[in-house]
Amino acid sequence: MRRSRPLRWLPLAPATVVLLLFLAGPIVYCVYIAFTDMQLTGQESTSFVGLANFRRAFADHDFLNAVVLTLVFTLVSTVLGHNLLGLSLAGLMRRASKPVRTVTGAVVICAWVVPEIVAGFLLYTFFERRGTLNALLDWLHLPTQNWLFTLPVLAVSLANVWRGTAFSMLLYSAALSDIPTEITESAEVDGATGRQRLWHITLPMIRRSIGTNLMLNTLQTLSVFGLIWAMTRGGPGNRSQTLPVFMYDQAFMKALIGYGTAVALLLLLVGALFSAVYLRLLREEV
Repeated sequence: MRRSRPLRWLPLAPATVVLLLFLAGPIVYCVYIAFTDMQLTGQESTSFVGLANFRRAFADHDFLNAVVLTLVFTLVSTVLGHNLLGLSLAGLMRRASKPVRTVTGAVVICAWVVPEIVAGFLLYTFFERRGTLNALLDWLHLPTQNWLFTLPVLAVSLANVWRGTAFSMLLYSAALSDIPTEITESAEVDGATGRQRLWHITLPMIRRSIGTNLMLNTLQTLSVFGLIWAMTRGGPGNRSQTLPVFMYDQAFMKALIGYGTAVALLLLLVGALFSAVYLRLLREEV
C-alpha cells in the first residue's frame, strides 16, 4: 500500500524544523535588523528605517574604500595568489622526487591547518618593523621598511596566500592526475613545447577545476577577518579595512548593529555576484 504524500515527508520534519530555527530564522532576523536603526547601547527603542542604512553605506567614503580594498585583497589573494601558486606547486610536485613532494606538501598543508588568528600573529611577526622579513633584508644589506604601515594590503594579501595556497595545490594535484598521460605524451612526440601543452591541453582539461577553485577561494577570501584583524586591525587608518573588518567596526566597535548588518548583506551580495560569474563560467560549452 502506498503511503500518502504527507507521510513520505514525515522523516524530514525534524531536520526541517532545525534548519528553520537555527539557519533560516537568524537569516530572516538579520535581514530585518538591516532595515532598522538598532544599536547595542544607548537606545530605548528600535525603529524601522527602510533603505536608510543602505543609502548611508553608498554615501560613506569609508564603505566605498572598504569595497575597493576587498576587491584588491580578493584579486591578489585568490586570482593571482592561490590559483597561480597552487597550480605551479601542483605541477612542480608531479615532477619532483618523492622526498621533495613529501616535505613540500607537509610545509604547505601545515600553513593551511594553522588557525586563522594564529596565522595572523605569525605573519605579523614576519612583516613587522623588527620582524623576520626586515632581519633577512638587513642581513642581505637591502633596504627595510615597516611593511604593515607602508604596504598593509599587500602584506595581508601575501599572508592570506601563504595560509590558503594548500587547498588550491591539493585540488589542482587531483585535477592534473586525472589528465591521461597518453595525451600529453602524444603532444610531446608531435613537438609541442611545454608552454603549448600547458595552454592547449592542461588548462582546457582542468577548466572546471579552475572555476571551482576560484569560486571557493573567492568566497573564503571575502570572509577573511581574523587574519587582517590580528595583523593590522584594518589600519593604519583604514588602509587595510576590508568589508568584514569595516562591518565589525561599525556593528561592535561603534555599536551600530543595524548599519553593520546592512553592510553584511551587501557583502553577501558581493559574494553572490562572484558566485554567479563563476557558475556561468563553469557551464559546459555548447
